Amino acid sequence: MLSDRHGTSSASQNKPFKGIGMNGWIAQWYARTRSNDMEDFRLRANAVKERLRPGSNLLEVAPGPGFFAIELAKLGDFKITGLDISPTFVEIGSDNASKAGVNIDFRLGNASATPFLDSSFDFVYCSAAFKNFSEPVQALNEMYRVLRPGGQALIEDLRRDASLDEINSYIRQSGRKWFDAWMTRWTFRHMLIKRAYSQADFQRMAQQSKFAACDVIPTGLGLEVHFLKPVQAATAAY
Repeated sequence: MLSDRHGTSSASQNKPFKGIGMNGWIAQWYARTRSNDMEDFRLRANAVKERLRPGSNLLEVAPGPGFFAIELAKLGDFKITGLDISPTFVEIGSDNASKAGVNIDFRLGNASATPFLDSSFDFVYCSAAFKNFSEPVQALNEMYRVLRPGGQALIEDLRRDASLDEINSYIRQSGRKWFDAWMTRWTFRHMLIKRAYSQADFQRMAQQSKFAACDVIPTGLGLEVHFLKPVQAATAAY
């Protein structure tokens, strides 16, 4: 890990340490514990829906178990693709979508080298995963590349200055059972906080990327980071 909660920012650098891989039992545990947050997924899906037109193409980067994508698919006629580096999550997400009766294209792939053509999507969404990307600026550039001119990207993630009291309050309110609560608290304290970014970090990374700028809004434990690809963007200039 290149920086800690109180250390020097490493937002402009790649992250050689990727943490524990979200595969196998770890991915299965994560899917189970995040099922406690379904109301939050529904709220986020409704918020994103307000930004979409009927028939919009949306890419979710690192969808994990697919809960957000599934809730969004229930709300309208959207074409939704999920791209995850974890084979286990691709399998879990596909299974969850099938059980929910919605059509979502879950694919295996890397956020820093997505398998999509230029200008393929109207909206790109990424939640609770960006802090773990080993090449954050390149991931932003890929989001820019696959967005159509005028398209938007939204990253929601933990903020680096979230306090342990705030984290404990979130876990209590989520209703997790004792093991999931303990595991979630341990993961926040020893992994997630240390990898999270500040508002200034996101603004710096945006400046280094093809987006060139972003709007950052603090929200509870996290940050909402909004990006826009200009309508006049020349998609051939990469």
